[in-house]
Amino acid sequence: MKRYLARIVIGLAIVAAFLGHSLDHYRLPLLDTFEAIIYDARLRLTMPRTVDSRIVVLDIDEKSLLEKDQGGEGRWPWSRDRLALLLDKLFDHYGIAVLGFDVVFAERDESSGLRVLENLAERELKDVAGFRPVLERIKPQLEYDDIFAARMKGRPVVLGYTFSSDVAERAPRKGLLPAAVLPPDTFKGRNIGITSWNGYTANLEVLQQAAAAAGHFNPWTDDDGITRRVPMLAEYGGAYYEPLSLAVVRLLLGSPPVKPVFEGEAAGTGYAGLEYLHVGSLKIPVDERVSTLVPYRGHRGSFRYISVIDVLNERIDVAELRGKIALVGTTAPGLLDLRAAPVDAVYPGVEVHANLIAGILDQNIKHKPPYAAGAEFALLLVGGLAMTLLQRLLSPLKFTLIAMVVLLVIAGTNLVVFHFGHVVLPLASGLVMILVLFTFNMAYGFFVEARGKRQITGLFGQYVPPELVDEMAKDPERFSMEGESREMTVLFTDVRGFTTISEGLDPKALSLLMNEFLTPLTEIIYQHRGTIDKYIGDCIMAFWGAPLPDPMHARNGVLAAMVMQRRLQELQPHFREQNWPPIHIGVGLNTGRMSVGNMGSKIRLAYTVMGDAVNLASRLEGITKEYGADIIVGEATRELVQDVVFREVDRVRVKGKDVAVAIYEPIGLQGEVEPARLEEIELFHQALKSYRGQDWDMAERQLMTLQKMAPESRMWATFLHRIAFLRANPPARDWDGAFTFETK
Repeated sequence: MKRYLARIVIGLAIVAAFLGHSLDHYRLPLLDTFEAIIYDARLRLTMPRTVDSRIVVLDIDEKSLLEKDQGGEGRWPWSRDRLALLLDKLFDHYGIAVLGFDVVFAERDESSGLRVLENLAERELKDVAGFRPVLERIKPQLEYDDIFAARMKGRPVVLGYTFSSDVAERAPRKGLLPAAVLPPDTFKGRNIGITSWNGYTANLEVLQQAAAAAGHFNPWTDDDGITRRVPMLAEYGGAYYEPLSLAVVRLLLGSPPVKPVFEGEAAGTGYAGLEYLHVGSLKIPVDERVSTLVPYRGHRGSFRYISVIDVLNERIDVAELRGKIALVGTTAPGLLDLRAAPVDAVYPGVEVHANLIAGILDQNIKHKPPYAAGAEFALLLVGGLAMTLLQRLLSPLKFTLIAMVVLLVIAGTNLVVFHFGHVVLPLASGLVMILVLFTFNMAYGFFVEARGKRQITGLFGQYVPPELVDEMAKDPERFSMEGESREMTVLFTDVRGFTTISEGLDPKALSLLMNEFLTPLTEIIYQHRGTIDKYIGDCIMAFWGAPLPDPMHARNGVLAAMVMQRRLQELQPHFREQNWPPIHIGVGLNTGRMSVGNMGSKIRLAYTVMGDAVNLASRLEGITKEYGADIIVGEATRELVQDVVFREVDRVRVKGKDVAVAIYEPIGLQGEVEPARLEEIELFHQALKSYRGQDWDMAERQLMTLQKMAPESRMWATFLHRIAFLRANPPARDWDGAFTFETK
């Protein structure tokens, strides 16, 4: 037990963290987000995906918005006399049961031109005999709002309006609100979080007074922008107002009152006690905000859509509308009544009302009851304790199987209760807690029980590249360290004058100095994906392209060499502070095919590279001091690196090689080299051309000019010395301009 104590304590702490979330001591936002995602998934999985024939959407679609000469009514809003005609068609011709407008009529309809005519009668045409009497006679025909109101009166029509919240002085209060469904102080003393508003945009007074009812169309939008619920009661000025969907249902049922039903404790407690609203014989489940989850039937199109223009022109069979609940809304993108819903990213707002109406009538609205919090707590406590205590008694395989079974049972039971019982129980916290406990226990076992293996790996990683250790750890059976031939780039560095430096320092100071400059140089090689082959005294040998393939091996090697030189310059002040001599290194790089892999004896192996290309890199490092160059690279390296400015240094034959090779010095990245330096490089390339053409005088003049431009460079002196020698000892006619080095 003692062996598992730390693991058990940490496991119990994880369980406690999830219990605190379930008790609402604090909220874990990620769990809330995951809960919403799971709710949406359950909804999509269980929704019926059928078309409800009781409800029809009268769509102000793009066809209806076409100009009149194209068969439409023109852009919205339409004149109210046309809407009056629509009412006549719907009730007299088609015989619908109830009509709901997902539209607010907050502005007067001035499209008849009546106000213009009245102004003319008061001003320009006031002296025209007969104008005023004619105007008074036709005025009733031009009061479109009155016409619309008259056609609405006595018919089961529900208007829509919207609430809003803003700074008090800016909050709109436009139009006439309908009568509240519940009076002020209905919920006095009860802990109920009803949505509250301080402004509204409602319908014209003449229209509201004529309508049978009205309801708001404010959904409750969650933090992720998804509309999952609608407030069944919204508070304004102390009174409580119903949504459009509930107003339609009540009107259909004969306008029964809304009765809040309280269960359990109420006043002075944390539990509000409000779980349902009763409307006649129907029960509407509500949450702590008195909101109701929208019972989406399916994706967009779960209700029959009929174009309003087809109704106006009586192009629809009477049977398709008789006795139906009709909702006037829009799917036209320009009218901006589209929302994000759990079932579709773009969903018509009018279908939200339609789904709620269908759900209230069918009594199949999902409900999250108060005992859901207790069920969540019990699940977390029992499941958490079981996962924490059982892990020490089971093998990893059995523990994994049990965790999977528990997850499936919890998820399956939750889905069954959701679909058949219409009860929403929390699921995210239980699933996440089990996964966290499972992951923690498996990881703890791996990290603690495999400590010995990791320690060996850590030690081994000091001698071979970390990339190789990682590759072996990922798939040790597949990885092979056997020798193979690859095109790679190899680098050698050496400290200039190291013998003199070492003789001037005691062993302790020398060791410290070596560490101080080898460590940052090694880090630079690693940062550029290089592998350290070995340290040979003061020399570093590194390569690119193994054990992991690197198509940019030449470029990475050159960039590493340039960064190493810059880093060494930055270290010089620190060396002076320690009373150490300045450190300068030469770097040689070469690219070519070389053998790489484990090489050595049965007693000791080393992961290294071998071949002529490797030997040439070592020779190039050795001749850097002959030219006063910090870095020299071979011709193959130069050809593979296109975004670096190089200066050709010479053509040489190194010891042990008969073939001459061109050698180059990297100066800097293209676009970063100063124009003066580029001019210097161009002049030197001209000097090389003159030198190889045995035009000693021209080459000498060019080199003298370079000496004035950059007197600190040793390269000019090297070639001036050669020119003096070659004047006295002219080369053969077939001389290729290469210089032969007799030493390493």
